[in-house]
Amino acid sequence: MTRIDAKFAALKAEGKKAFVAYIMAGDPDRETSMEILRGMPAAGVDVIELGLPFTDPMADGPTIQLAGQRALDGGQTLQKTLDMVAEFRKSDDTTPIVMMGYYNPIYNRGVPKFLADAKAAGIDGLIVVDLPPEEDEELCLPAAEVGINFIRLATPTTDEKRLPKVLQNTSGFVYYVSVTGITGSQAAQVADVAPEVARIKAATDLPLIVGFGISTPEAARTIAAVADGCVIGSAIVKEIGAGKSPAEVLETVAALAAGAHSA
Repeated sequence: MTRIDAKFAALKAEGKKAFVAYIMAGDPDRETSMEILRGMPAAGVDVIELGLPFTDPMADGPTIQLAGQRALDGGQTLQKTLDMVAEFRKSDDTTPIVMMGYYNPIYNRGVPKFLADAKAAGIDGLIVVDLPPEEDEELCLPAAEVGINFIRLATPTTDEKRLPKVLQNTSGFVYYVSVTGITGSQAAQVADVAPEVARIKAATDLPLIVGFGISTPEAARTIAAVADGCVIGSAIVKEIGAGKSPAEVLETVAALAAGAHSA
């Protein structure tokens, strides 16, 4: 059982919805990013999504693109991101961390080495948005072999024919993208999300978490109420980009977490 599996089992036993929060590793610099990362569990984050900065983030809107650029400008690398996770693990061995990013940096490192290093650092799951199910042998299946969850995205355009393929080797949880388009571009609507969540949950026993288009505590509560939890990224990253202190960012995170947990 991975930390992700254990976390969702514990939340289910408590009758609670999950709050998943995203930040970009190294944004705006390593020290600030590390302070926010360390503070997230106490602010109510159940699962941390840690972005791996990349030069061509095709699924991300301007907010997260800029965060990635700030991190890259500050010298953030894949190795430094793994080092941050290893440092986090010195004081927290229970909060799951999912690395979210693109395949190119992983491919350049070499899959066997990357997976060994990620496992040693304390990474629990991967979301690699540019690897479709047809490429499962590249990374998804090798990750499963070493005990790292590979989390797949389902979207409003994932129809009945495509859904079984998407779910086939997914583990940990399913990430439902509530809107078509990029991160931070439009608001999720519960009337649209609820039937889609029900449709996907009928096809899998995995927890289903909704992300994209959620930016307020009220939206977190509303969306989490029809799913197993929600993900918020751009709203947090905007605070970091605005130059807020780690304490101020974590105050925002805590309010969003409270919203999700009140569902």
